[in-house]
Parts: sequence; C-alpha cells; structure tokens
Amino acid sequence: MTMLFPFAQYWWFYAGFIAFIMLVLVVDLGVFHKKTHAVSFKEAAIWSCIWVSLALLFNWAFYHYAIHAFSNDPRLLDLPGFNPLIAAKQSALEFLTGYVVEKSLAVDNLFIFVVVFNYFGVAAKYQHRILFYGILGALIFRAIFIAIGAALMQYQAVVVFFGGFLIITGIKMLFSSDQDIEPEKNIVLRILRKIVPITTKTEGDRFFIRDNKILYATPLFVTLIFLEFTDIIFAIDSVPAIFAITHEPLIVFTSNIFAILGLRSMYFLLAGVLDKFYLLKYGLAAVLMFVGSKMSWIHYVYHGDFPTSLSLLIISGLIGTSIVASLLFPVKAKTNK
Repeated sequence: MTMLFPFAQYWWFYAGFIAFIMLVLVVDLGVFHKKTHAVSFKEAAIWSCIWVSLALLFNWAFYHYAIHAFSNDPRLLDLPGFNPLIAAKQSALEFLTGYVVEKSLAVDNLFIFVVVFNYFGVAAKYQHRILFYGILGALIFRAIFIAIGAALMQYQAVVVFFGGFLIITGIKMLFSSDQDIEPEKNIVLRILRKIVPITTKTEGDRFFIRDNKILYATPLFVTLIFLEFTDIIFAIDSVPAIFAITHEPLIVFTSNIFAILGLRSMYFLLAGVLDKFYLLKYGLAAVLMFVGSKMSWIHYVYHGDFPTSLSLLIISGLIGTSIVASLLFPVKAKTNK
C-alpha cells in the first residue's frame, strides 16, 4: 500500500505541527492560565469549543493542503486511477473519524482523573497544571506508540492480532463490573516511593519541596506520574483503534494529539456529571469491538475499501446512543449501582 504522507517527505510537517502545538500550550499556560485558579464550567466550555474548533479548522486546512500536495506529487500521480481530490477528501475524513474515536475513548479516562484527583486530595485550582504537564508527557508517549505502530502495522498478522486484541478488550469492558480504583496498590506508585521520598504536604503548585535538606515529591507530582501511567495504558487501546481507521501515521498522530489537547477542558466540563453517563462504557465497548472487527476481518471482506464515512457514522451512532440512553433513563443508573 502506497503511503500518502511518508515521513521522509513530510518530516517538516511533523516538525511544524509539533512546534504549533508547543506554541499553543505555552500560550495556554503562560497567558490564559498563568495565575493558578480553579477552572470554572464556563471557562471549560469556552476552551472545549476552542479546541474542537482548532481541530476542525486544522482538518479543513489539511484537506486543502492535501489537494495541493497530491496534485504535485509525481509519485502519486503515476498510480493508476489516483485522484488527488478524492484522496484528499478521504484523508480529511479519516482525520475526523480518528479524532472522534480518540475523543470518545478519552471520556473513559476522565473517570480515572476524578478518582485520582480525589484520592490524592489535589485542590481544584492545581488540577489544570497537572493536566497541562500530563499533556506534554502524552505527546512524547503517543509519538513513540504511533511510530512503533506504524512499523508493526505493515505486517498483516500484527494487524489481525491488534484487531483481535481490541475485540477482546471491548468484550471485557462490556461485561466488566465497576470497580474502585486503588492507586496505593499500583506498581508505579510503589516503585516511585522507592526512588524518591514522598510527602503528604503541599506548597502551592510545586511538584517538589525541600525539607531538612531532603527533596520530597509532593502529592501533585505523584498524581502527575500516576496519570501519565494511566495514559500509557489507555494508548495501548486508542492508538491501534485509530490505525483501524487509517494507515497514515501523520493522520493518526495529528488526530490523536488534537483529541488529547481538548481532554483537560473536557474534564473540567464533565467532571461533575460523568456518573450520569453510566451506559457510556457499553458504547465504548461496542466501538472497540467494531474497530477491532474492521482491522481483523471486515477490512479484508471489503478488499480494503470499507467506507470511512460509514465507519464514522457507526462510531458516532454507538457513542451517541449510549449517551442519549444514559440521559433518558437516569433511574436505571441508580438501580444498577
């Protein structure tokens, strides 16, 4: 399969995109969130709209750029039946579908955020700072995961394996009961305690404090490390899921990062009402099983031409149905708990 955006040819696009994201994050923290404060619902709603708008604006610009790039690429124009306009439209649709998949699966991670922040007693005004630096770590780990995935997904056996893995993960999520998360039993936390002394005291938004010439990690730093670990675990599901939509690492990376960027504002927007979406896990489970099936056999049944627009419709329908059902039948949530 011919790569539309090979790294050797589009390395500058990756570099420019990362530079843009770094600039946006610097402006976010250094200007709009320079003063530590609790993020209000209104502020979270505004920033959620900003991040979604940026993603859609990028997709629009990406579509028009792809038309130009494909129309001037002899490597692609020599391919039988290649149409730059159709290929650009397909690429933009894959970005949008990947963005929706990642955004949807990320909601499941928000439940963990709530539990971890409550467990470590992190004040609301410090949560944005932790999530900000968590995003920086996620950028690095996602880039690594996507690079590895791009190399592995060239082999059909690996694609089928990950497809099966996603199906099994979806089935487990479908039948799993809600269990309390116990951070104190997490292996990462136990290892961290052996590496650096940990204190229960906090001094503002500092990650480390010095007491009697000994450097201690504060609960804020412990929370950050724990969230980074959960994001790595989360990426094991989400990255292969987007590779089920597209084989283009550039599209996987950009859609993934844009979804992650909006995760902080989405957390502050939904933190107080997450428990109302009690049926969402069934929608997410169905999405994982669908994309897993797409990787392992549907893709081959359709000879590699399963419509991306249909994938987007199915995924949006599964997520939307689970959310609407949760809101329409709130009493059932209390009965099941």
